[in-house]
Amino acid sequence: MKGFEKPVLEIKNLNKQFGKGCSDCCDINEKKLEKNYCPECGTVYACQDISFELYGGEILGVVGESGSGKSTMMKCLYFDQEVTKGEGYLSSYKDGLMNIFNESSQQKRYIRNHVLGKVYQNPMLGLKMNFSSIGNIAQKLIAAGYRSVRDMESRGIDLLNHVNIPVFRMKEPPKNFSGGMQQRVQIAKALSNNPPVLLLDEVTTGLDLSVQANVLDLIKKIQRELGISMIVVSHDLAVIRMLANRTIVMLDGRIIEKGLTDQILEDPQHPYTQQLVHSLLV
Repeated sequence: MKGFEKPVLEIKNLNKQFGKGCSDCCDINEKKLEKNYCPECGTVYACQDISFELYGGEILGVVGESGSGKSTMMKCLYFDQEVTKGEGYLSSYKDGLMNIFNESSQQKRYIRNHVLGKVYQNPMLGLKMNFSSIGNIAQKLIAAGYRSVRDMESRGIDLLNHVNIPVFRMKEPPKNFSGGMQQRVQIAKALSNNPPVLLLDEVTTGLDLSVQANVLDLIKKIQRELGISMIVVSHDLAVIRMLANRTIVMLDGRIIEKGLTDQILEDPQHPYTQQLVHSLLV
């Protein structure tokens, strides 16, 4: 049961704001905001008191409209952005006792290279487009401590096979590939350090429906075979329905609903979630 299982990732009261704030928006009890924006000083509260747990071998879905804060949250989790305040604990890092957001930049690099993997919506953020595909994987392996060229090549070939990239194309740069193939190379690179936690941010956005289906099938296959815990962000509830065990719904930087994905789809409580589910059904 989840109540007796230690989460692989626990986030407590994660906050991210852009701007210094003012007397109108800094009062924790009565913020005078329009959605998550302060009209007085222009501060944007992109994430407001985000708390959740991720358990071993599960896929947690994060759904919300553009601007809801879900991608900002993912950037904070992977240290692409500094949090304003909050706590994060990884069970595979210092026994889950250290707040990862307070660690040094060196330790944060260690966590990125050894504990986390991330697949970006835009492959250009996750890949060097002029490097070979296997070279992209080797870059991550070197950061994770690999030194043997033979071992890196063997690991790279295994990973490219795993994501259905033909090995005879391993020396080609990702710029030569289709969007779906670029995402699969990204997934291979993200998996190279055997991360216990994989972050996937809008990985099917902009892909053709048939390509989307292939990428989603690959994600499910990886989760099933490797038992990796995943956080999957999407504005598309159909993607979340296919992948996620549990789901959190975000709006204006806050979590407005959370629970088992089936529960949220069958009996949504918040009006915004009801609107989302209705849009999926019509």
